[in-house]
Amino acid sequence: MNEYYLTIALPKGRLGDEAIEKFKQMGCGDVIITDSRKLIFIDENKKLKYMLVKPSDVTTYVESGVADLGIIGSDTLLEDEKNLYELMPLGFGYCTFAVAGKKGEIIQQRDDVLRIATKYPKVTKKYFSQKNQAIDIIKLNGSVELAPLVGLSDVIVDIVETGSTLKANGLEVLETMMDVSARLISNPVSYRFKYQAITDMIAQLKKVG
Repeated sequence: MNEYYLTIALPKGRLGDEAIEKFKQMGCGDVIITDSRKLIFIDENKKLKYMLVKPSDVTTYVESGVADLGIIGSDTLLEDEKNLYELMPLGFGYCTFAVAGKKGEIIQQRDDVLRIATKYPKVTKKYFSQKNQAIDIIKLNGSVELAPLVGLSDVIVDIVETGSTLKANGLEVLETMMDVSARLISNPVSYRFKYQAITDMIAQLKKVG
């Protein structure tokens, strides 16, 4: 943990782009050059350091204390279950956790085992255990939509924003599980020792909505 800077881990991709826009609205993100290959940007005047990392790694950087704060989707928080503080929702990155598959697929109260392909095994297991449905989870890292098309699974569990990818592959949402969105997270030790800087950041984020 660097005592001189407030270090923020930002996810690469669309969620990170929206976060950077928020910081620029606050007058804090002008040092970030999105089309650069650089991964670290330092604002000496405001004593802020930004790190651009793979979305799935944001929680690891924050939990370890390398980053004081991070911005990540609540889907990742639910799946990772790391030792972090969730400080506030950020008002962007909205999507939903959903069960999707071919039209007419039965997803609960089945006598047989429901085969589910997903990048989110913990979230999936918890959700279906509440429904007392026997499941077999197939962990995939990408293109989960392919699984029911080739017979690897009956359905998938994934985050859905517009549903266009599902539709393009002949799938549809069978059940909405929960809403997810971008969240500001903190390392617990950083929150204690950099409390003023972090609460100032929260106040600024609330101002830009």
